[in-house]
Amino acid sequence: MANYRAIHSVGSSLLLFLQNSYPEELRDEHDIAFTLLSSASFTAETPIAATLGLYLYRVTVNEHLRNTPRPNDSSDARPPLSLDLHYLLIPWVDEALAEHQVLAWAMRELYQHPLLDVATLSPEAGWSAADMVQVIPAELSTEDLMRIWDALEPSYRLSVSYIARMVRLDVATPEPGRPVVAVRHGHGVLEVTP
Repeated sequence: MANYRAIHSVGSSLLLFLQNSYPEELRDEHDIAFTLLSSASFTAETPIAATLGLYLYRVTVNEHLRNTPRPNDSSDARPPLSLDLHYLLIPWVDEALAEHQVLAWAMRELYQHPLLDVATLSPEAGWSAADMVQVIPAELSTEDLMRIWDALEPSYRLSVSYIARMVRLDVATPEPGRPVVAVRHGHGVLEVTP
Protein backbone atom coordinates (compact mmCIF):
# COMPACT_ATOMS: atom_id res chain seq x y z
CA MET A 1 0.00 0.00 0.00
CA ALA A 2 1.18 3.44 -0.86
CA ASN A 3 0.98 6.94 0.55
CA TYR A 4 -0.76 10.03 -0.85
CA ARG A 5 1.89 10.38 -3.57
CA ALA A 6 0.58 7.23 -5.30
CA ILE A 7 -1.68 8.94 -7.85
CA HIS A 8 1.17 11.01 -9.26
CA SER A 9 3.54 8.05 -9.00
CA VAL A 10 1.34 5.87 -11.22
CA GLY A 11 1.08 8.47 -13.99
CA SER A 12 4.76 9.39 -13.98
CA SER A 13 5.81 5.72 -13.79
CA LEU A 14 3.59 4.84 -16.73
CA LEU A 15 5.10 7.62 -18.83
CA LEU A 16 8.65 6.73 -17.79
CA PHE A 17 8.01 3.12 -18.81
CA LEU A 18 6.78 4.27 -22.25
CA GLN A 19 9.66 6.71 -22.64
CA ASN A 20 12.25 4.04 -21.82
CA SER A 21 10.56 1.59 -24.21
CA TYR A 22 10.32 4.04 -27.11
CA PRO A 23 12.24 2.35 -29.97
CA GLU A 24 15.12 4.04 -31.74
CA GLU A 25 13.57 3.65 -35.21
CA LEU A 26 10.45 5.55 -34.08
CA ARG A 27 12.58 8.13 -32.26
CA ASP A 28 14.44 8.83 -35.53
CA GLU A 29 11.13 9.40 -37.36
CA HIS A 30 9.13 11.11 -34.59
CA ASP A 31 11.10 12.65 -31.75
CA ILE A 32 8.44 13.23 -29.09
CA ALA A 33 8.31 14.16 -25.42
CA PHE A 34 6.43 12.09 -22.85
CA THR A 35 4.39 14.43 -20.65
CA LEU A 36 1.99 14.09 -17.75
CA LEU A 37 -0.76 16.59 -18.59
CA SER A 38 -2.75 18.54 -16.05
CA SER A 39 -6.06 20.29 -16.68
CA ALA A 40 -4.13 23.56 -16.87
CA SER A 41 -2.02 22.15 -19.73
CA PHE A 42 -5.00 22.41 -22.05
CA THR A 43 -5.51 26.11 -21.38
CA ALA A 44 -1.85 27.08 -21.47
CA GLU A 45 -0.85 29.70 -24.01
CA THR A 46 2.02 27.55 -25.25
CA PRO A 47 0.59 24.83 -27.51
CA ILE A 48 1.41 21.22 -26.74
CA ALA A 49 3.55 19.85 -29.58
CA ALA A 50 5.33 16.58 -30.39
CA THR A 51 4.12 14.93 -27.19
CA LEU A 52 2.62 11.68 -26.05
CA GLY A 53 0.52 12.99 -23.19
CA LEU A 54 -1.16 11.17 -20.32
CA TYR A 55 -4.11 13.02 -18.83
CA LEU A 56 -5.79 11.91 -15.58
CA TYR A 57 -9.41 12.95 -16.07
CA ARG A 58 -11.14 10.98 -13.31
CA VAL A 59 -10.44 9.15 -10.03
CA THR A 60 -12.96 6.68 -8.59
CA VAL A 61 -13.08 4.40 -5.57
CA ASN A 62 -12.81 0.78 -6.72
CA GLU A 63 -16.20 -0.71 -5.93
CA HIS A 64 -14.91 -4.29 -5.67
CA LEU A 65 -12.12 -3.54 -3.20
CA ARG A 66 -13.95 -0.90 -1.17
CA ASN A 67 -14.16 -2.99 2.04
CA THR A 68 -11.44 -5.55 1.43
CA PRO A 69 -9.42 -5.97 4.63
CA ARG A 70 -5.68 -5.66 4.73
CA PRO A 71 -3.93 -8.90 3.82
CA ASN A 72 -2.78 -10.97 6.83
CA ASP A 73 -4.23 -8.48 9.28
CA SER A 74 -6.64 -9.44 12.02
CA SER A 75 -6.71 -6.02 13.69
CA ASP A 76 -9.49 -3.50 13.47
CA ALA A 77 -7.44 -1.29 11.13
CA ARG A 78 -9.41 0.39 8.37
CA PRO A 79 -9.09 -1.17 4.93
CA PRO A 80 -6.92 0.71 2.45
CA LEU A 81 -8.50 3.20 0.06
CA SER A 82 -8.57 1.41 -3.31
CA LEU A 83 -8.71 3.70 -6.33
CA ASP A 84 -9.13 3.44 -10.08
CA LEU A 85 -7.34 6.12 -12.11
CA HIS A 86 -8.91 7.00 -15.47
CA TYR A 87 -6.50 8.31 -18.12
CA LEU A 88 -6.54 9.55 -21.68
CA LEU A 89 -3.43 8.72 -23.71
CA ILE A 90 -3.07 11.47 -26.32
CA PRO A 91 -0.55 11.60 -29.17
CA TRP A 92 -0.16 15.36 -29.62
CA VAL A 93 1.54 15.57 -33.02
CA ASP A 94 0.66 17.50 -36.17
CA GLU A 95 0.79 14.83 -38.85
CA ALA A 96 -1.44 11.78 -39.24
CA LEU A 97 1.40 9.28 -39.79
CA ALA A 98 3.15 10.25 -36.54
CA GLU A 99 -0.13 10.36 -34.60
CA HIS A 100 -1.13 6.89 -35.75
CA GLN A 101 2.27 5.25 -35.35
CA VAL A 102 2.96 6.67 -31.90
CA LEU A 103 -0.50 5.76 -30.61
CA ALA A 104 -0.37 2.24 -32.07
CA TRP A 105 3.08 1.68 -30.58
CA ALA A 106 1.99 2.93 -27.12
CA MET A 107 -1.16 0.79 -27.16
CA ARG A 108 0.87 -2.28 -28.11
CA GLU A 109 3.35 -1.63 -25.28
CA LEU A 110 0.57 -1.30 -22.70
CA TYR A 111 -1.10 -4.44 -24.07
CA GLN A 112 2.14 -6.42 -23.74
CA HIS A 113 3.02 -5.00 -20.32
CA PRO A 114 -0.24 -4.33 -18.45
CA LEU A 115 1.21 -4.53 -14.91
CA LEU A 116 3.26 -1.99 -13.01
CA ASP A 117 5.01 -3.53 -10.01
CA VAL A 118 7.30 -2.13 -7.32
CA ALA A 119 10.26 -2.31 -9.74
CA THR A 120 8.42 -0.12 -12.28
CA LEU A 121 6.62 2.28 -9.92
CA SER A 122 8.49 5.37 -8.74
CA PRO A 123 9.59 5.05 -5.10
CA GLU A 124 8.21 8.32 -3.65
CA ALA A 125 4.84 6.67 -2.96
CA GLY A 126 6.34 4.06 -0.64
CA TRP A 127 4.99 1.06 -2.56
CA SER A 128 5.22 -2.33 -0.87
CA ALA A 129 6.58 -5.42 -2.60
CA ALA A 130 3.03 -6.78 -2.99
CA ASP A 131 1.68 -3.69 -4.79
CA MET A 132 0.74 -4.12 -8.43
CA VAL A 133 -1.19 -1.70 -10.63
CA GLN A 134 -3.03 -3.09 -13.64
CA VAL A 135 -3.36 -0.84 -16.70
CA ILE A 136 -6.25 -1.85 -18.95
CA PRO A 137 -8.10 -0.21 -21.85
CA ALA A 138 -11.31 1.48 -20.74
CA GLU A 139 -14.54 1.21 -22.65
CA LEU A 140 -15.77 4.75 -23.18
CA SER A 141 -18.72 5.46 -25.40
CA THR A 142 -18.28 8.07 -28.12
CA GLU A 143 -20.68 10.30 -26.20
CA ASP A 144 -18.64 10.06 -22.98
CA LEU A 145 -15.41 10.75 -24.84
CA MET A 146 -16.95 13.78 -26.53
CA ARG A 147 -18.17 15.09 -23.17
CA ILE A 148 -14.63 14.95 -21.82
CA TRP A 149 -13.27 16.84 -24.82
CA ASP A 150 -16.15 19.36 -24.72
CA ALA A 151 -15.14 20.23 -21.17
CA LEU A 152 -11.55 20.88 -22.25
CA GLU A 153 -10.29 23.97 -24.02
CA PRO A 154 -8.80 22.56 -27.26
CA SER A 155 -10.70 20.80 -30.00
CA TYR A 156 -10.95 17.02 -30.02
CA ARG A 157 -7.68 15.08 -30.32
CA LEU A 158 -7.22 11.42 -31.09
CA SER A 159 -7.04 9.67 -27.73
CA VAL A 160 -7.56 6.31 -26.07
CA SER A 161 -8.72 5.73 -22.51
CA TYR A 162 -7.12 3.50 -19.89
CA ILE A 163 -7.81 2.59 -16.27
CA ALA A 164 -5.05 1.99 -13.73
CA ARG A 165 -6.68 -0.36 -11.21
CA MET A 166 -5.97 -1.35 -7.64
CA VAL A 167 -4.06 1.72 -6.53
CA ARG A 168 -4.25 1.09 -2.78
CA LEU A 169 -3.61 4.00 -0.44
CA ASP A 170 -2.72 3.24 3.15
CA VAL A 171 -5.09 4.82 5.64
CA ALA A 172 -3.70 5.96 8.96
CA THR A 173 -5.19 4.08 11.86
CA PRO A 174 -6.26 6.46 14.63
CA GLU A 175 -4.40 6.17 17.90
CA PRO A 176 -6.49 4.56 20.63
CA GLY A 177 -7.90 7.07 23.08
CA ARG A 178 -7.27 7.20 26.78
CA PRO A 179 -9.33 4.76 28.84
CA VAL A 180 -12.56 5.96 30.44
CA VAL A 181 -12.11 5.89 34.21
CA ALA A 182 -15.22 7.75 35.37
CA VAL A 183 -18.56 8.86 34.02
CA ARG A 184 -20.27 11.90 35.47
CA HIS A 185 -23.92 12.58 34.93
CA GLY A 186 -25.87 15.37 36.50
CA HIS A 187 -29.28 14.46 37.86
CA GLY A 188 -32.02 16.93 38.35
CA VAL A 189 -35.45 18.05 37.34
CA LEU A 190 -35.89 19.96 34.14
CA GLU A 191 -38.36 22.76 34.64
CA VAL A 192 -40.29 23.95 31.62
CA THR A 193 -41.66 27.47 31.79
CA PRO A 194 -44.81 28.18 29.73
